[in-house]
Amino acid sequence: MTSMVKGILRALAPMLFVLGAGQALAQAAEEAKPAAESEKAYLFAHMMKGDYGTLYYSISTDGLHWTFLNKGKPVSSDYHGHASIAQGPDGRYYLVGNKSDDDPLIRFWVSDDLIRWEPFGTYQPDLAKVKNHPHALQRIGAPKLFFDKPSGQVLLMWHTPNVPGSDEDPERYWASQRTLYALSKDLKTFTAPPKRLFTWDMATIDTIMQPNPAGGYCAIIKDERYPSYNWTTGKTIRIACGPTLTGPFPEPGPPLSPNFREAPTLIRSPDGGDWYLYYEQYAGTSYGLSMAPRLEGPWYQVSGNSGIPEWNRYEMTPGARHGSMLPISRAQYDALVKAFPN
Repeated sequence: MTSMVKGILRALAPMLFVLGAGQALAQAAEEAKPAAESEKAYLFAHMMKGDYGTLYYSISTDGLHWTFLNKGKPVSSDYHGHASIAQGPDGRYYLVGNKSDDDPLIRFWVSDDLIRWEPFGTYQPDLAKVKNHPHALQRIGAPKLFFDKPSGQVLLMWHTPNVPGSDEDPERYWASQRTLYALSKDLKTFTAPPKRLFTWDMATIDTIMQPNPAGGYCAIIKDERYPSYNWTTGKTIRIACGPTLTGPFPEPGPPLSPNFREAPTLIRSPDGGDWYLYYEQYAGTSYGLSMAPRLEGPWYQVSGNSGIPEWNRYEMTPGARHGSMLPISRAQYDALVKAFPN
């Protein structure tokens, strides 16, 4: 190398260093972009305190801060239920509900765009034929949908009791709740009578299902027993992971929420790194959030809705009640904002 070339390189060295540092800073800034700038977004279909069973929408770009749509008005005049939405193999969205717990029919709606919902069909489970749940009452609580891509089946879940309540002991009704399920390829034909999803002798309601990236499936449930020294996990959200869509599931692990929480709904952060588990402090008091890097945990409770902005890591629509969250695209997000403006 000539002395002239060496001199040129020495002169350019500071500039090359600055360019390299600038490139590194640009790369770091790109990696540190807020999740809200991604192409992902979320829809929360829910009811409201004081308007039980009616369909409302909130949306978010980061899964943590939610905006109420449609000036706080319902987005459907036809739907009634605990909103649970699943996208089917045909790309369309399916919504399940019922008129009330004593409605013998589970009702389905369908939508191409999450904006317009049309009735799709009904299913009447034969509750008299549920094995290991004799004398089931004609009650169908909070039906939920989950489409399983590997099997091409839809898992329909709900809870049904077999002991009536009384003024002296209303809790015995809730203590007899068990999660039931039925499978279908098309939500038109259900080939077998309903079955119990869990073999353990525990009251469960509000069950949702989630494929586990580590393998198998995780059922997120509400332990419906009343809290006591004997059942410290009563009225909390818990999780049980099993090998297949219908188990067998071991008894669930420790609580992921405080007592007196229900209606869990689960989404993943925009970068796919963390799980966000929301649950209601009933009846309509507030929503809580627990977070974990894996479904197996460790889980911790996130601060939000505290009334002190500096403490909050999430903000939920005030008065929102039971519902389900699902990921959507930013194009779908924009379409929902246009259809249901504030």
